[in-house]
Amino acid sequence: MTNMVASLVRGLSFRNASALWVLAVIMLVFSTTIPGTFLAPRTWSSLLDTQAIVAITSVALIVPLSAGVFNLAIGTQVGVASILVGWLLVPAGSPIAIAIVVTLLCSAAIGFLIAMLIVGLGIDSFIATLGASSLLLALVTFISGGRQILGMPRAFSDFGTDKIFGLTHPFLVMLALGVVVWYVLERTPLGRQIYATGGNLEAARLSGVPVVAIVLGSMTACGFLIGVAGILMTSRLGNADPTIGPGFMLPAFTAAFLGSTQFHRGRFNVGGTILSVYVLAAGIKGLQLSGVPTWVTDGFNGAALLIAVGLASARNSATTSLWRRLFRQKRTASQIEAENPRTLKT
Repeated sequence: MTNMVASLVRGLSFRNASALWVLAVIMLVFSTTIPGTFLAPRTWSSLLDTQAIVAITSVALIVPLSAGVFNLAIGTQVGVASILVGWLLVPAGSPIAIAIVVTLLCSAAIGFLIAMLIVGLGIDSFIATLGASSLLLALVTFISGGRQILGMPRAFSDFGTDKIFGLTHPFLVMLALGVVVWYVLERTPLGRQIYATGGNLEAARLSGVPVVAIVLGSMTACGFLIGVAGILMTSRLGNADPTIGPGFMLPAFTAAFLGSTQFHRGRFNVGGTILSVYVLAAGIKGLQLSGVPTWVTDGFNGAALLIAVGLASARNSATTSLWRRLFRQKRTASQIEAENPRTLKT
């Protein structure tokens, strides 16, 4: 019993689950200042619904991040999936099932092609995905003509807003996908290979891990999951908007890096990522309900990303900061000079 209590205390400590403590502070502050709106059931129902697609995108992102690949095209991939399914449903007049299947296959193919740039041509993932993002933006404009695609089939639009036991379909899909990705990463040999590749690619290769296949597979899986997010976004909005995609990148990266500091220190994980999505969303919702200017929410996201990356870097015990190394070198030099003033002069 004592061991269970000690384990629970360690698991809920600020060092291991800081997002929970931050959420508690957010709840306390806004429940005191704006209780009538912040604590309203409709506020939290809307929060769970609207952030489900951000959570899916964030979960999709941690798959390649766990393999050491940075996917800066994730936002525009959401936009492509959203526009593509809308175009297939309305201008092309495809049945709903065919439009969904084709969109998912194309989304997975885009992830695979980007991965080929990384492993086939040896382009750094930052550059490859940044360049791919620009190309995908052009593709979105080409498909949509820069205009919204309206008139989605009723059955398709209803799926994005209908509820089961008070929870919308996108939220339930997010939970299902989160469980699947969690199981693969945490409970299968494939997950261990993905983490090994992201931890040290050369060591993983020498250990027999098929690192090329891991990178290709992680980016393909990421593309597939992003396809789900894009489809749900179009379904929820009832239209395909060519401008929505890029807005997903910053929240997804913020949640992924902040999530890596939760529960499994220094490792991207599903539970920490989803928790971070809703903690950040709760903070932003509180600020919006408080009537702050719109630029404050943008600053909140940017500051959260910087803090999240900083915390994630600090968790890596194998990394010594530049400032610490410089300080150590300066201190060592000072000690040598103090012990023998002539040493440095000669």
